[in-house]
Amino acid sequence: MSGIDLSCNRLTGQIPLEMGNLSEIHSLNLSYNNLVGVIPLSFSQLKQIESLDLSYNNLSGRIPIQLVELNFLEVFSVAHNNLSGSIPEPKAQFGTFDESSYEGNPLLCGPPLQNNCFKTESPPTVPTTTDNEGEGSFMDTYVFCVSFLVSYVIVLLGIFVVLYINPYWRQAWFSFIESCITTSRYSIVGNFLELCIFRRCA
Repeated sequence: MSGIDLSCNRLTGQIPLEMGNLSEIHSLNLSYNNLVGVIPLSFSQLKQIESLDLSYNNLSGRIPIQLVELNFLEVFSVAHNNLSGSIPEPKAQFGTFDESSYEGNPLLCGPPLQNNCFKTESPPTVPTTTDNEGEGSFMDTYVFCVSFLVSYVIVLLGIFVVLYINPYWRQAWFSFIESCITTSRYSIVGNFLELCIFRRCA
């Protein structure tokens, strides 16, 4: 028997491990079925195989690295499955297969695919918000204090300048201050007298 073609037969289930015992077979085509599971490791025993087509199934897992021992393999396709992991090293016959042999498996990586298995994404840099926020709050407080002090001094200077230049306003200002002091004094004395009378009555 030189080859087996079981393509387009709606086959289901896993690939039998016993198919690896067909050591003299030259061609095996299981494409366009509904096969699941992994590629049997026993396929590495197909020493005479020249064409192996497992495309368009639902196979998962890794491609066995032992398949690189198939020295007569000229056609190899596992396209459009659910395979994952790294592709066997591109040495011997596996160095001749292009991207079309593996397309349709988004989780596969390694040459000749564009996905790099050794691509390590640098962890996102987390800004040190604690230090920045602490420094920012300190600066805000400092700016506020300086602004308040400067505004207070400017207002006082403005009042002093106005009172110095305008004698009418200066007189009115002193009269207002004197009135406030007198009112406060009478209020304090009145409260004190009321407190004393209240204590005597009690």
